[in-house]
Amino acid sequence: MYYIVGTAIAIPQESEPKDGRLLIFEVIDRKLILKAQKDIKGAPYQIKSFNGKLLAGINSKIELFRLSDSDAGHMELVSECCHRGHILVLYLQTRGDFIVAGDLMRSISLLTYKQVDGQIEEIARDFNANWMTAVDILDDDTFLGAEGYFNLFTVRKNTDATSDEERARLEVVGEYHLGDMVNRFQRGSLVLRSSDTPTTDTIIFGTVNGMIGVLAVLSKEEYDFLLKVQTALNSVIKGVGGLRHEDWRSFENERTQGSRPPKGFIDGDLIESFLDLRREKMEEVCKEIGDVTVEELSRRIEELQR
Repeated sequence: MYYIVGTAIAIPQESEPKDGRLLIFEVIDRKLILKAQKDIKGAPYQIKSFNGKLLAGINSKIELFRLSDSDAGHMELVSECCHRGHILVLYLQTRGDFIVAGDLMRSISLLTYKQVDGQIEEIARDFNANWMTAVDILDDDTFLGAEGYFNLFTVRKNTDATSDEERARLEVVGEYHLGDMVNRFQRGSLVLRSSDTPTTDTIIFGTVNGMIGVLAVLSKEEYDFLLKVQTALNSVIKGVGGLRHEDWRSFENERTQGSRPPKGFIDGDLIESFLDLRREKMEEVCKEIGDVTVEELSRRIEELQR
């Protein structure tokens, strides 16, 4: 078993560290033994295992290293290729040969590693100026991001685009104001699932203020139905102090001219609040939705809770 540690030399007069190291430790007899080290030009903000190699976000570049034996018989890290053109690569996620990078100011970039050519190439990017705090991969075409103004958003590859310019742009398909700064996404679940429980792809997130939440990937049918439930609940339940739910969840940051209504996300806390309503309020919500009974809606929401 190996542990990879990234270090940097922080000098107060420098805006960003100019020197750092990558250290590889092996566990032998319950002790950490230094097996290899590599001097690098910058701080390794993110390190990922990638196709049997080591991928690192070092200041403004993404660099790929491989482990090999030196002439003296020792292990050493060898730089294989790198991709430049970023401001500060703070976050990396990988899936197969694909790499998703979260930049300090340049939002999300999608790259691919071409093993035959030994190169990392950019496929597409989100051209909005989002200050990223976390990234993750939802599927081969859709990617999740959190930014510094307490918002979540999703982007998607333009696989059906007819021009190279459109294919090089990640399309924003979801925007949502969370109200807290996410600093970590992690695949997993907060509940133990039995064999007869329907499986839903979920991502746990953590925030700087200690919130722990879950994002669940919904089918289009589930999303359309829950959107109707959410709209009905908003018309029946009035916000505290007259604050509309849509206004609170609207996406807004320094680059947007005003706020934009949320899209592509469902507020799970609002959906679950249906179960706490009085019977007459439940019936009002079901009447707004149409073609659903209180019992059926309660059952579907309880299934989602599990």
